[in-house]
This record gives sequence, structure tokens and C-alpha cells, in this order.
Amino acid sequence: MYHDDSELHARKWWAMLGIGLGMLMSTLDSSIVSVSLPTLVHELDTTFAIVQWVVLSYLLVIACLILSVARLGDMLGKNRVYNVGLVLFTIGSLLCGLSPGVGWLIGFRALQGCGAVMMTSLGAAILTEVFPSSERGRALGISGGIVSVGIALGPAIGGLLIGTVGWRSVFLVNVPLGILAAVIVYKVVPPSIRGEPGQRFDLAGALIMFVALGAYALAMTVGQEIGFMHPLILGLVVAALVGIAVFVLVERRAADPMIAPAMFKNVLFGVNLVMGFLVFIMIGGQFVIPFFLELVEGYNTMQVGLMMMVFPVMMGLVAPASGALSDRFGSRVISLLGLVAIVIGCLLLSTLRAGVGVWGYVWRMAPLGMGMGMFNSPNNSAIMGAAPRERLGVASGLMALSRILGQTSGLPLTGAVFTALVLAQSTLPAGADVTTAPPAALVYGLDGTFRAAAAIIAVSTMLAAVALWIDSRQKKSAVRPGVDVV
Repeated sequence: MYHDDSELHARKWWAMLGIGLGMLMSTLDSSIVSVSLPTLVHELDTTFAIVQWVVLSYLLVIACLILSVARLGDMLGKNRVYNVGLVLFTIGSLLCGLSPGVGWLIGFRALQGCGAVMMTSLGAAILTEVFPSSERGRALGISGGIVSVGIALGPAIGGLLIGTVGWRSVFLVNVPLGILAAVIVYKVVPPSIRGEPGQRFDLAGALIMFVALGAYALAMTVGQEIGFMHPLILGLVVAALVGIAVFVLVERRAADPMIAPAMFKNVLFGVNLVMGFLVFIMIGGQFVIPFFLELVEGYNTMQVGLMMMVFPVMMGLVAPASGALSDRFGSRVISLLGLVAIVIGCLLLSTLRAGVGVWGYVWRMAPLGMGMGMFNSPNNSAIMGAAPRERLGVASGLMALSRILGQTSGLPLTGAVFTALVLAQSTLPAGADVTTAPPAALVYGLDGTFRAAAAIIAVSTMLAAVALWIDSRQKKSAVRPGVDVV
């Protein structure tokens, strides 16, 4: 931490710039690379099944390593680990841009993922340390807005770079940004709060969690291709569940556990993580929207890309303001209002019909983005405020993991609901391609999918109401040292 308040005030925004650039790069990279997949199939003379691993290798590395890296950040210093991540990400980006073939590209993307996981898991923790608790919501709100900008601009920037310079520029654009961010973080981010000296890294817990998270993430991604009842997928799910159970047993006996059980003595910490997980299930299921826009409304790919920007743009506009409001009025009320807005947005999207038009789509989608912006920043602030100062890295990692697992789960879950409803409403046989279904069946599927999403968010809303009640009671009693009231 800074020891001089004036120095903190003068330099904290430089720290925000350095951390924000890292978040922007990792977010941009995910959406840009997804846009480039059709081009990569042609340019690298490969198949779509193989080229998908350009995305999967990156995501699987992040899912498997995120908690281990977060724990290392608490032990070794979050700023050091974050900067190593920036360097790895930048080197990986350079090597991706120079890849001679698809195999090399997949491998270098995994290296890039090693760098990205260090930034993803520790960014919020560093901002929590750099900014005073009275500005924590504002800082996390701005970082959430940066992430939304990356999501929104990714497809447009990716299409522009691929069309004018070529696919390699999609990766090479990260190199100068990565160098700039690394210099800023090295110069302005102060040494981090660390745990007690003499702690040992929980290698057993890390390996068990690596296997469990890897099995789950692989099951959710590959299962979309080969079916979730395939023996391989069922085996991976069982391995993930067994791994989590073994992890809990090991952590209870470990002298220096990766996730200290004491972190969950504050029930609100776990409640906020569950709320975030449920909300990101809904986010992961938004892939059904392009089916409606392209196959029912008849918009071309470019128009669909622009219309899909409504959600992240609204989220990015609202997130900084909601973070600041949470600093003033408390995170619980603001996040609860955000969840209510998300439920309303889901119900409005369930009323999409053929011929609705651009503005009919926009005013239905806008509440969803606004609600997400209102919920996410205060919820993140509540999670970080409830964590012990020496465990901020792990708390940040758990927060990022809830987001990743929610999105990873949301895609297959909502995909299964959408497909089942479309096939039930049409005359297509089981296993048929839903893109061949008549428009009325697609509308029926979208309707039911967003009603199901509204039900999931309603559960999160009830949890938020319970959290508000618990929080009001906790504020009347003493708060244990090292924990902020949020």
C-alpha cells in the first residue's frame, strides 16, 4: 500500500490505467479471436473442429490455473505475478502472430492463456488494495466498464484488422499494448499485502483443483459437440465432482490451504459468489440471440454484430456509475436493483417476435445490459470487501472463477433448452440442425429460453434480498478485524 495519501491520490489512476490495459487486452483477445476462426480455417488449411482449440486451449488454461495463480499472488505479491502475466501474455501474442501452423497457434494460445489467467485472477485484488475502501465500488465499476468495452469492440476491431491487415494482426496488436501496460504496472503499482511469512503453497490442493476444474470445463465445451450423455462427458463430470469433494477434505486438513475455510465464515462472501455464478449462466446463454436476428429477422452478419453491441455498451455505461453509487449507498441495494432489471430484461426479450425491428430489439435488450452493469460492480465490491486483506488474491480468483464457470455452464445449459424447445415446436427429428427450423419454432425456443433465464436470475434476486437482510443485521454487530462492511 502507499504510505502517503497524496501519493495514493496522484498515482492510483495510473495504476488503473495499467491494470485496465491488461483487462482490455485479455477481453479483446477472446472476442477478436472468435471472429477470426473462419479465416483461420482457410489460412491455416485446417478444419473447424481443430481450429476451435485456438479458443478452447486459452479458456481451459484459465479455468484450470485461476485459483492456483490467485493463491501465488497472495504469497508472492499480486503486482509481481500480474506483471509476469503481462509479459507472458505479450510474448504469447507475439508468438501467436508468428505461428507457422495451427498446431503452433494452439500451443502459443495456451501460453497466452497462462499470462491471461494471472491478469484475470488478480486485477480486482490489486485495485482493491490501491484504491481506498470508500472508492472500491467506483474502481471495480470502471474496470467492469473496461471489460464491457473490450467485449463490445472485439468483433468490430477483429473484422477491421482481418479485412485490412490479416489475421496475424489480431494477435500482434497486443504487443505494444502489453509492453505499455507492463511498464505502467511496474512503475506505479505498490508492493502488495502478503500473507504471513513461512507459508507453503498448497501443491496437493492445487493439483486436485487443476484436475477438477479442467474436467468440468472440458466436459462443458466438448460436450456441445459430442453430446452430454456421451460416456466421456459423463466420466469428466463425475471426475469433476469427485475432485471437488476430495479438494474440500484436503483443504480442511492442510496447514496452509489454498482456500482458507475461514473465508466462508462470512456467509455473504459465498452468497455473492453464487449470485455471480447464476447471473453469468444467463450471460453465457445469449448466443441464442443471433439465431433470431439472422434466421428470423434476416439481418446480415455485420448488422447482427452491431446489434449485439447493445448489451455490452449499456453495461459499460452503467457499471462505473453503479460502482460509485454502491460506495455511497452500499452494494446490497444497488446489486438487488440490478438483478430486478435483469429479470425484466429477460422477460422483455422473451417477447421478441418476427418483424420487431431494430428499435424494438434495442429497447428490449437495453434493460438487460443496464441491469448487468448495476449488479456486477457492486457485487464484485461486496466480494472483495468481505475477504481478509491477506486473501484478496484468492477472493479475486474465486470471483473470476464464478464468472468463467457461469459462462461455461450457461452456453450448454441454455443451448439444450433452446434446442429442445425448437425441436418440440417443429416437425424436425431429434438431433436435427435447429438452423433449419421454421421461424415460428425459433421464436418459440427463444421465448422459453429467456423465460428460463428469468427464473434463474429470480433465484439470484431472492439470494440478494436475503443478503440485504443479513447485511443489515451484521452491521449492528461488531465486524471482525480486516473485513470491510459492504
